[in-house]
Amino acid sequence: MTNNPIQKPAEVPLEDTTKVNVDWLKLDRENPRLVGISARTTDESIVAQLYRGEELGELLQSISANGYLDIEPLIVWLDPADQKFTVLEGNRRLAAIRLFREPALVDAIAKNERIKIGVPEISKAVEASLAEVSVYRVPDRDAARSFIGFKHINGAAKWESYAKAKFAAGWYNSGNVSLEEISEKIGDRHDTIKRMVAAIYVLDQAEREGVFSLTDRKITKFNFSHLYTALSRSTYMTYLGLETAWSRYDPKPDPVPADKLDRLREVLVWIYGSKDDDKEPVVQSQNPDIKNLGETLASAEGLHILRAGGTLAEAHASTKPADETLSASLIRARSVLREAANSLRGYDGRDQSLLNIAEDVSETAQTIHDRMRKKFRDAMGDGRGS
Repeated sequence: MTNNPIQKPAEVPLEDTTKVNVDWLKLDRENPRLVGISARTTDESIVAQLYRGEELGELLQSISANGYLDIEPLIVWLDPADQKFTVLEGNRRLAAIRLFREPALVDAIAKNERIKIGVPEISKAVEASLAEVSVYRVPDRDAARSFIGFKHINGAAKWESYAKAKFAAGWYNSGNVSLEEISEKIGDRHDTIKRMVAAIYVLDQAEREGVFSLTDRKITKFNFSHLYTALSRSTYMTYLGLETAWSRYDPKPDPVPADKLDRLREVLVWIYGSKDDDKEPVVQSQNPDIKNLGETLASAEGLHILRAGGTLAEAHASTKPADETLSASLIRARSVLREAANSLRGYDGRDQSLLNIAEDVSETAQTIHDRMRKKFRDAMGDGRGS
């Protein structure tokens, strides 16, 4: 660690651990953990997202009780645009420090992000420990990737699939490493990394073309695996104009043809919903909804039902042959009715509404039986005159 007095960020030596003023540090807008972040994103929205998903509250409690444990340096890169250090590794720690030091940031998060973060009281000694922190300066992002990849993909602080995919895509885009090398370094199968990076390219294209933004998704949780699983299925490939063999090759930016971008928006809204359009996602779980949505994409009738606001269950049912749907429905109905029959001891004879429901069930069942019996007789040739 250097002991030379440092007057400005540019004087911090490369590849050495150095104590610096916290005011010289800024959050990383390209942090793989962040979902739907753009150049217009504010610091309060970044901190709010880290608070929602990264156990920032526990870190605040730990610092308030023990002070800032300056054991592991933040990994930083000097941004020539503003002569501040972008924190490539350690954004959660920087966010916690800033919450203690900047009451205005806490207020802005409460006002603009509608999250009230309880920041514990700290002693003067703890406050003093937050003025300077150790950093390790690297010349560029590439120099930090191996360390970050080991810690968050192979090590104890593992990222979820979206952060892993963004990290892999950024590394791949640098042009210094192949996807095969990346998969070896981060311990995932080559085809899995390809699928994940391809999905990142699809999301990037949707964002850039104004088709869909992750910030517009209807639900807070972002299930990235829904998308890269969908894009590996031939039904989605066909609907989006992707070559069915595209997954065999290394992914490339802008994979969806321009004339299929409207369909890309449809798929993303059906998977993730849209706040702007006030639409809930039709996909509720990966299995079986991703499969069922894919099969629905191949059906003109199913697409009409989805576009009209119908449920995925209704749309998918329309893709099945009528005889298959009938047999499945009858078997399911018989099972449910037998279950009801076995539970009749729970009816005390006083609830008229339940009796009315039973009468409706009986009439519906009789109608189905009568129509099926007539068709059966007609098919057997003895229905004439009946």
